[in-house]
Amino acid sequence: MHHLSQRRTAAVLLALVVLLAGLPGLAAAETRTGGSVVVAEGEVVRGDLDVFAGSAVVRGTVTGDVNAFAGSVLIDGEVGGDVNAFAGTVDLGPNAVVGGNLDAAGGEVTVAGRVAGDATVGAETIRLTEGAVIGGNLEYDGTLERAEGASVGGTVTQTDEPNVDAGPVDPRAFGTAGAVYAFFASLLLGAVLLLVLPGISDRVAATAVAEPLRSGGTGLLALIAVPVVLVLFAVTVVGIPITILGALLFAFAVWIGSVYGRVAVGAWLLRYADVENRWAALLVGFVVVGLLTLVPVLGGIVRAVVALLGLGALALVAYAAYRGRGEEREATGPPAEPEGEERPGAV
Repeated sequence: MHHLSQRRTAAVLLALVVLLAGLPGLAAAETRTGGSVVVAEGEVVRGDLDVFAGSAVVRGTVTGDVNAFAGSVLIDGEVGGDVNAFAGTVDLGPNAVVGGNLDAAGGEVTVAGRVAGDATVGAETIRLTEGAVIGGNLEYDGTLERAEGASVGGTVTQTDEPNVDAGPVDPRAFGTAGAVYAFFASLLLGAVLLLVLPGISDRVAATAVAEPLRSGGTGLLALIAVPVVLVLFAVTVVGIPITILGALLFAFAVWIGSVYGRVAVGAWLLRYADVENRWAALLVGFVVVGLLTLVPVLGGIVRAVVALLGLGALALVAYAAYRGRGEEREATGPPAEPEGEERPGAV
């Protein structure tokens, strides 16, 4: 009866997590999915637009942000806010006008239109055509091909540092109210994880505490390698569904990792008080990390390190479990044949 009650509680909490994770998007954005999503010329989308598709084309107007996960993304209309694109190819056509910033990752990124704010691009090839205009700074990772007529109002910087996000809920996107929402949504997710997967949660926290450098390094490797693999899948039509599903699952994994990272911080601090309690570790970790993230500059570093720590520890525990099952199968060997039964063909 006790276990049944626990399962019901976990189911309710999990439903709340899913509901909370979807509320901001439902309230503020229009979501479109399919093989090809097109905002036609003359069409107006009021608010934000989230796209998950094989190809995304915006020739009309979007008054808010455009967030696109697709095999190819073409913006050749007007976007009032930011453009965040993850695709095999990203193109801002000559008629494109982006009122905010451009954040793009893909195999090839081409800018032929206007971006009022900053542009942050990670791709194998980044092209700025003769008519390209970027009002702010350009930060890129890859090979830059810049035509003579391309204009960049700010600085042009090449960097190989990854832009780490702590999860699908970014407090900076919503201000103070969003930060509070993100805190409690993540705390609720942590409660679900501890309730449903107590053993795995303990192993992940213990791994992060015992091997912080290995865990952090594994998390960084996953953060770099997984998007690269997904981009490689995205350049083929067959791999587009895998890329979309993989990107969503990986974003959720990073969110889980950031939660486990906070639990690990709490467990590490409680060791000095000779206290071992996963629930206390959850609360202490969230409070301490939450306070540190409020500090300018330091907050972003803490958020990134904690996310990498938890993601890496989660990956190490998952790999150890997978390897353990493989060794167990090898040790037991094939199932024995029942005695007294003749094999087919036996004389």
